[in-house]
Amino acid sequence: MNAHAKRFIRTARAECTDRMLIYNEQHARRVLAQYAEHYNTGRPHRALNLRAPADDPDVIPFCAQRIQRHDVLSGLIHECHSTA
Repeated sequence: MNAHAKRFIRTARAECTDRMLIYNEQHARRVLAQYAEHYNTGRPHRALNLRAPADDPDVIPFCAQRIQRHDVLSGLIHECHSTA
């Protein structure tokens, strides 16, 4: 469990907080909560064959014909979702 926490902290720092200016504790909490949501629902993980932890394992991903980009953390991170 400790290794998972260290990995999340390192990733959150590299992908999020090192690239932003954090104003105060409230801003840090809001940014980290939004990043944690992205980390668990939208970010691909190599250990999960490039799927997010919250993905349904019974659904097989397929190439979408149309893709829409959604900005997270004011454009710091871009998520792409299919629009069928």
